[in-house]
Amino acid sequence: MARKVLVLGEVRDGSLRNVSFEAVAAAKIVSEGGEVVGVLIGDSVSSFAQELIQYGADRVITVEDEKLKQYTSDGFAQAFLAVTDQESPEGIIFGHTALGKDLSPRLASKLNSGLISDATSLEETGGNLVFTRPIFSGKAFEKKVVTDGLIIATVRPNNITALEKDESRSGDVSSVSVEIKDLRTIIKEVVRKASEGVDLSEAKVIVAGGRGVKSEDGFNPLKELADVLGGAVGASRGACDADYCDYSLQIGQTGKVVTPDLYIACGISGAIQHLAGMSNSKVIVAINKDPEANIFKVADYGIVGDLFEVVPMLTEEFKKLKVHS
Repeated sequence: MARKVLVLGEVRDGSLRNVSFEAVAAAKIVSEGGEVVGVLIGDSVSSFAQELIQYGADRVITVEDEKLKQYTSDGFAQAFLAVTDQESPEGIIFGHTALGKDLSPRLASKLNSGLISDATSLEETGGNLVFTRPIFSGKAFEKKVVTDGLIIATVRPNNITALEKDESRSGDVSSVSVEIKDLRTIIKEVVRKASEGVDLSEAKVIVAGGRGVKSEDGFNPLKELADVLGGAVGASRGACDADYCDYSLQIGQTGKVVTPDLYIACGISGAIQHLAGMSNSKVIVAINKDPEANIFKVADYGIVGDLFEVVPMLTEEFKKLKVHS
């Protein structure tokens, strides 16, 4: 059946996050030939509407207010509910990001709906939409079907392929006026930690370090390799606990869950908590001095050796490949 599906376009640091385009692709599947409507919420976001349309949205609705400049669950919920009241959709799709994980259950509760979170794939089978999501820290997967009512789901970044950008596509862009009131949280100032390079949660390539990097300076070879590959640097909890790096880089059950195309684990033993955050990466390369390290059990390729010798060698080889490509 054809459905109208709303998709939240998530804007951060002056651009749309890649997961927004992946969510549009997911919404296309959910719509089954119906209409996909992008929703942009913020202080000044209408300039991103055309990009959402080029990636597959049929039209876009914007909600702009100075009080929406920074994300708050109260403000964004009021804005999104106003759009929902106007559009009466059959489906809503979010990215499984910090924002999506906070906003989606709030909206599901307000709309008396269920919620499928962290979907890694979806397909139409036997007349039903089947969502697949990981359970038990990624050790198993379950399939879910919405049998009645509104479909609300979040999709994990880097799992559903975005549609090809079509700059010839056009669509209507409209706005909804909402009085944002009774906010319980007011953001006075945002202090960002210094960050470099690619967003970890959306990176196609991740070079991660564990206790084997031995120090804060031990991450330098990893950063150089990540720069050459156009990727991001991550870390195990052990490296974070040892103060080798900031906890914002932590990957694992209590950190970020990532699914890059290539994951290079350097000096990481492979504790189950870490594997929960990266074991679904498409290709895993492990570098460790211990041939019995648990990380080799999930690796597609293993290198037994000192990371401080192996990583610089890899960096030099990749540099040569880039020169000749």
